[in-house]
Amino acid sequence: MAGGVRFVAARILLVDDHRVVREGIRRILEAHEDLIVVGEAGDGQQAIEQATLLEPDVIVLEATLSRLSGIEAIRRIRQLSPRTRCLVLSHSEGHTQVTQSLRAGAVGYVVKTASGHELVEAVRATALGQSYLSPSIAHFAVDAIAQPGSADSPVALLTGREREVLQLIAEGLSSKEIASLLGVSLKTVDTHRCNLMGKLKIRKASKLVRVAIHEGLITL
Repeated sequence: MAGGVRFVAARILLVDDHRVVREGIRRILEAHEDLIVVGEAGDGQQAIEQATLLEPDVIVLEATLSRLSGIEAIRRIRQLSPRTRCLVLSHSEGHTQVTQSLRAGAVGYVVKTASGHELVEAVRATALGQSYLSPSIAHFAVDAIAQPGSADSPVALLTGREREVLQLIAEGLSSKEIASLLGVSLKTVDTHRCNLMGKLKIRKASKLVRVAIHEGLITL
């Protein structure tokens, strides 16, 4: 390790919906003996399952994931495994994505244009209980702190299940498909759909996709 500095070994879970991206991140991290990749996940739901099973020190995850967004996964992981710290590694440098990730409980955010060295330093800082933000998006942290309740976000009014249904609708799944995926009745899905449309003050289901994109739940 550079400069003779020794670091406490960190157990890491990688979450990204592209396998080639996970493989690249794994190679970067495992080149350092203090960074140990203990598992991988390809979507938000798998991230929660693996986090609960493995209890890693750090989770490096994309903010936009299928089935369940990385942002929603962070919220749930923080509840199920409080000691696990979440570091977002995303292609997005947008205000909404960054602030929503931080408000959900992420302690760091690194853009995918960053160098491998920056990612390693970010993971190490996260494992040591510190925070890390890529310089290009650091100023967004002020907004996240100034508005911790996320009152400016309509999605903040939704329950976790309603946010999940919103994302699945935006991904193009039918109510029947959503019911099967979530293990609930079709009537329950329709109720969630009706409730979230009411809370978001939306009359046309087609506009739900716009909301999901704006809030960083999905990308085009």
